[in-house]
Amino acid sequence: MTVKGEVKGQIQEQYRKANPTSERLARRARQAVPGGITHDVRNLKPFPVYVDRAQGTRKWTVDGGELVDYWMGHGSLFLGHGHPRILEAVRTQLGRGTHYGACHEPEIRWAELVQRLIPSAERVRFTASGTEATHLALRLARAAAGKPMIVKLEGHFHGWHDGVAAGVKPPYDIPMSAGVPAEVLGQTILCPPNDLTAIQRLLDERKDVAGIILEPGGGNSGILPMDIPYLRALRELATRHGVVLIFDEVITGFRVSPGGVQAAVGVIPDLTTVAKILAGGLPGGAVVGKCAVMDQLAFGPDPAWNRRRRVAQAGTYNANPLSAAAGIVMLEMIADGTAQSQADRAAASLRDGLQAVWRRLGAPGQVFGDSSVFAYTLEENLTTRTQLETASHRALQSTANPEAYHALRCALILHGADTCNMHGWVSAMHSEEDVARTILAFERALTMLRADGYFPR
Repeated sequence: MTVKGEVKGQIQEQYRKANPTSERLARRARQAVPGGITHDVRNLKPFPVYVDRAQGTRKWTVDGGELVDYWMGHGSLFLGHGHPRILEAVRTQLGRGTHYGACHEPEIRWAELVQRLIPSAERVRFTASGTEATHLALRLARAAAGKPMIVKLEGHFHGWHDGVAAGVKPPYDIPMSAGVPAEVLGQTILCPPNDLTAIQRLLDERKDVAGIILEPGGGNSGILPMDIPYLRALRELATRHGVVLIFDEVITGFRVSPGGVQAAVGVIPDLTTVAKILAGGLPGGAVVGKCAVMDQLAFGPDPAWNRRRRVAQAGTYNANPLSAAAGIVMLEMIADGTAQSQADRAAASLRDGLQAVWRRLGAPGQVFGDSSVFAYTLEENLTTRTQLETASHRALQSTANPEAYHALRCALILHGADTCNMHGWVSAMHSEEDVARTILAFERALTMLRADGYFPR
């Protein structure tokens, strides 16, 4: 990779010329919003692109650019932007009310659909986001086990609350954020993923572990693949040691299969967190799980139970009627698995095409992924398939030249596609034409990176 100072700057120069309105909005945003962005992963150098509207698999920038979209609402829009059935459901609910501050029938229907699809969902408790869901799951696990410690796998992401701030990116001993008390970090034990010996030794040696939380589809949106035999063995270990097993299926829930990873591989956790697809593109999340753990949330006739032992959870926007309306339609439409199969086929075609581009251009790194997620790396030490498959989780998450990923995204936007740095979400609506356009966009973008000196000709 090129060191700083050797880059010609063609990409940044063309990006600025093509997106003057976005640049003006970015300057304006920095005067009102810290750093000018409202979500960390929307950070883009030299400035983020601003979107005016979206429909289907496309979105249009404020400067008129048309992009094939692989953000898909951070993975929540499995049926694309503005699906007519979801829009109609939301419009109908708008006429009935946006926020009752009361129980309503749609929240029951929504919960029943989740029960029908997710194998572990004997009970369902809604939250407003995936971060809130994992926060509640940890509280439930600690209450059920009567113990304080949570085991978290290195490289796995469970939202941005303090309880899961450790071990997100290397170096794993540095939390993902400043401002997290050492006392909170001290209640999380980090363990390498896919290392059965390490987790078995840990559980044998410690008697204060309440729960284990992980992304069963692989850490950081599947960038760190997960071994299925490891998941099965982890289920057995958790049961043997009386530890609550938590699957974070915020990303994989309803995507890998209608019932998530757990349904696809036959490993049933005690608790599951879901969000994104759950609410049809609107805000919403949930913790679901076995009655013995979930019913700790229920009020009972004993005042002592309610005050001292019950797990408390509130939330102004829990099971919001608009989110329920969108979520019901989404889950009904994807329940038979057809949408998942369509998205998987499109993603496989895209991965194959992109890998061919990487080889043809001699670009460093690889394209990989599973189900309807694709991931890519630009690292020189991961150029062959063997290097990728045998790489440690630390190597897969390390970036020798983070500027290259910003440059690649800018170049992709110039050529009509947009995705997160290092991965993207394919929807059931992405067509063969979308895939072909995206492969061409990556080829042109990588050619620009090579011309700008990010990798040799």
